[in-house]
Amino acid sequence: VMNNWVAVSPTQLGTKHYIPRHGYLFASDMQVVPILLAELAKLIPYYVLAFIHQDNTYQPVALTGLGDGRNMYVLQDGKWLGTYVPAFLRSHPFRLLTSENKQRVLCIHEDHLTEDSQGQPLFDQDGNPTQPVQDTLNFLNDCEKNRKVTQAACAALDQAGVNEKWPLQLKREEGQDPIRVEGLYKISEKALNELDVETFAGLRSNGALGLAYAQIFSMNQINHLTELAKYHARLKATQQQKANINPEEIFGDD
Repeated sequence: VMNNWVAVSPTQLGTKHYIPRHGYLFASDMQVVPILLAELAKLIPYYVLAFIHQDNTYQPVALTGLGDGRNMYVLQDGKWLGTYVPAFLRSHPFRLLTSENKQRVLCIHEDHLTEDSQGQPLFDQDGNPTQPVQDTLNFLNDCEKNRKVTQAACAALDQAGVNEKWPLQLKREEGQDPIRVEGLYKISEKALNELDVETFAGLRSNGALGLAYAQIFSMNQINHLTELAKYHARLKATQQQKANINPEEIFGDD
């Protein structure tokens, strides 16, 4: 999908500048965020992990919303709640996207392009990417390598038949109906425990087993989601413009 995204090439954007990301307001309506195998240990303390099914494959995600169009980890000023921000969001306004000829191309979101020299230049005088752009490209290339490893692990779990639908329900304040979240999948511990030795060993060798257990363990963070939902409900009720929230209330004092 190349809508709103422009390929970063010296011929097209040689003289353009860009406005770096400030905060995470761009992600304020994201309900799920794609995640990578390489960041599992950092994600588990803060997020409920799940799978979504699209394009005939499973994609591991961090659950950041509950179907109401709001990313509960983003505050009104764009600050992110929780110490660790998923890699997928940190490279914004840059992304690697697939072009028409199936090449992965560095792109920038058009909202961040500017003619104004107060922005940062994309290219130096020789037409090479400036250091911040090159650093982001290196980061995205590392993420892309790990994305392929992550996809392979998901495919192995799918092949082993251990994914199952997860009709998630979260309790709310007394007298309110629970929040229901549709479209998620989780790992069936029962199916995982019943795998034959060979399949189980295969999952261990390609990182798939680590992903399976990370998803299972992350379900302990459902109370974080419940607390975040309550916090946002209180915020809406009082209609405060600014609310002081102490992340320790939700995430402990990590």
